Amino acid sequence: MPALAKARHAGEARQLEQLPNIGPSIAGDLRRLGIQDPADLARHDALSLYRALERATGRRQDPCVLDIFLAATDFMRGAPARRWWSYTAERKARYGIG
Repeated sequence: MPALAKARHAGEARQLEQLPNIGPSIAGDLRRLGIQDPADLARHDALSLYRALERATGRRQDPCVLDIFLAATDFMRGAPARRWWSYTAERKARYGIG
């Protein structure tokens, strides 16, 4: 099955896989957390999603997953698309997770 075109802005995103930085694995993680629609991400806190995923899986998640959640939630709130790794310094400074 061909990959979905990535959304250029939040209003174009109809499926999680259309979000920048979100592939099938992370989309599956988000669905596991009850996120079905990309618009739902605008109402969630990235750190809360990250901690919920750790609880759901019973294991520590790579901190880069938090970067991806930061990128996705920001994008769905109207921010321009940014690569997930551009959130690494912010994650470390804000949450001390690294």
